[in-house]
Amino acid sequence: MSRDPFSHMPHRPRRPCVVAGEFALATGRVHEFCGPARQALALAVAGRLAGPVIWIIPDWQGEALCGPGVNRWIDPARLLIVRAGREAEGLWCMEEALRAGAAPLVVAEMEAPPGMVPVRRLHLAAGTPEGTAPLGLILTPGTGGAPGIESRWQAAPAHAAGLNRWELHRLRARMAPPAAWHLTQPAPRAELVLSPLAALEATA
Repeated sequence: MSRDPFSHMPHRPRRPCVVAGEFALATGRVHEFCGPARQALALAVAGRLAGPVIWIIPDWQGEALCGPGVNRWIDPARLLIVRAGREAEGLWCMEEALRAGAAPLVVAEMEAPPGMVPVRRLHLAAGTPEGTAPLGLILTPGTGGAPGIESRWQAAPAHAAGLNRWELHRLRARMAPPAAWHLTQPAPRAELVLSPLAALEATA
């Protein structure tokens, strides 16, 4: 009797990718970034990893990543941009890139959150490569909502004069409660600083 490959999702503990403090992501899994600063958040993760970054963009999307903006986080030469014609093609590209394990980070921009089955396939692909644990990021608008993802994070700009800062919310995570912080970048490619949002608002 054949077994449903999606009936049990392996979840082997691996060393997380720590971006800043509690902003940490399990590798070998797929996470969701949403909100207006989701691209900056994905680049912040790229800055904590070495090697190429595969970034999948829908072909209909007119906007492209800005070179100077990317350069604040990583060397733009690390980016491998893939344009997909349809959402299904983008998901297929992400699945194959995760399964290959050639890049430590695979990012896919989506028009809307994908369904449960595609997310499960992505988790399986991320856990397949021997000796590697690629990280998958799905970028969705609004508050996201992809089912079955490892964690969901929302980011929005909260800049001030001479200060690059974002409001970061952990909306969902398997092993941690919802929380909120300010994420600050003191200088280009500098270590990020995570400060509890409630503490900052109390002293404002």
